Amino acid sequence: MNDKYAYELTFKVRDYECDLQGIVNNANYQHYTEHTRHEFLLQAGISFAEMHTQGIDAVVARLNMAFKTPLRSGDSFVSKLKIKKEGLRYVFYQDIFRLPDMQCCLRAQIDTVCLVNGRLSTCPELDGKLKPYMEE
Repeated sequence: MNDKYAYELTFKVRDYECDLQGIVNNANYQHYTEHTRHEFLLQAGISFAEMHTQGIDAVVARLNMAFKTPLRSGDSFVSKLKIKKEGLRYVFYQDIFRLPDMQCCLRAQIDTVCLVNGRLSTCPELDGKLKPYMEE
């Protein structure tokens, strides 16, 4: 997999996202990656609400996160993603880097699948919209 990302989004850590140790609580990294995916999909012209009304639901099937360097209150960071299609799965590779030094804080892989009318299935509509962003 190359180092070219399909999308990136900048954030700033808020005080309430930190635990007693003064670092971002691990659960918040999942929120960061999810928000990044949602913003990416909106930019790609994909609306979860519209898909749902058509009977299409993209859901997370598996999540793997490797925590590298903690973020702290006030830190700015960039969340980046790449996407690949493997069978029925859309595999998002997401990395979070602290700014400005680009220290890697998180490496994650999020596997998503589509349920079409409640059944695991391919989704030509989603394939078409994501194709320009996918790695071969």
